[in-house]
Amino acid sequence: MQVVTGFSDTNAFDVLRPAQQSVPFVFNSPHSGRDYPDAFLRASRLDTRAIRRSEDAFVDELFEPVLALGAPLLRARFPRAYLDVNREPYELDPKMYEDRLPSYANCRSIRVAGGLGTIARVVGEAQEIYRERLSVQEALLRIETLYKPYHRALRRILAQTHVDFGYAILVDCHSMPSAVRSSDGGARPDFILGDRYGTSCAPLLIEAATRILRDMGYSVSRNKPYAGGFITEHYGRPAKGLHALQIEINRALYMDESRTERNAGFAELACNLRKFASELVAISDGSLAAEALAAE
Repeated sequence: MQVVTGFSDTNAFDVLRPAQQSVPFVFNSPHSGRDYPDAFLRASRLDTRAIRRSEDAFVDELFEPVLALGAPLLRARFPRAYLDVNREPYELDPKMYEDRLPSYANCRSIRVAGGLGTIARVVGEAQEIYRERLSVQEALLRIETLYKPYHRALRRILAQTHVDFGYAILVDCHSMPSAVRSSDGGARPDFILGDRYGTSCAPLLIEAATRILRDMGYSVSRNKPYAGGFITEHYGRPAKGLHALQIEINRALYMDESRTERNAGFAELACNLRKFASELVAISDGSLAAEALAAE
């Protein structure tokens, strides 16, 4: 396994690569970062436990076995509460800043309104992060030094995969709180798969992922309430042979959410996700390539 660290002065992200990439899959864990800058923690009104509630804790570890299948894994080290790469680059809330935002900032998105823009205002159940307003320069610095390099790395990996195999499949890996009800008022399922309502990947991919997980005994739903964020929407271009699928894992399956610690189910889930990835890789080659070629 080769580890390439982006921006070594800040340890912003890791690209974990197999000795040789042998499958057209790329796995991505953008919200599992847990390196919290000291200055950020001092600026927050929350304690460390509270501020970690938006973190997809241990998701990168759950999917690290994909390296043995011949697939690379990109993972953030910076936390989502500090900067969220699953947003547009400039989804910024003007109420958070001392000075005026640039004209190109998107201040009106639903995500900004909810406090979850590129620089989040809240974590968990609408808990405010910061004691005081930030400078716009601080936000732009995070975007330049973390957001843009992360997406450059992801684009390079996907582009090289597409060149090598004729198509590329991005699996964007996340976790979700167990306490929140599903959109229909029922209990939250074990997994939610998102393909932007059929627009970000070939139907074969989400259908296969659904079948594999259900055959393991898990409850699975699609697109509600998580259809895929900016990454799935932005990189999923099936007509060009670029497929993107988001996977959300119910945190109760593998962790104590109040303590942000692995629970007794972690090992079993990790084993099942290895099997899931292995079966997904095995069934998703020829027909997806044919779709990509036909679309071209």
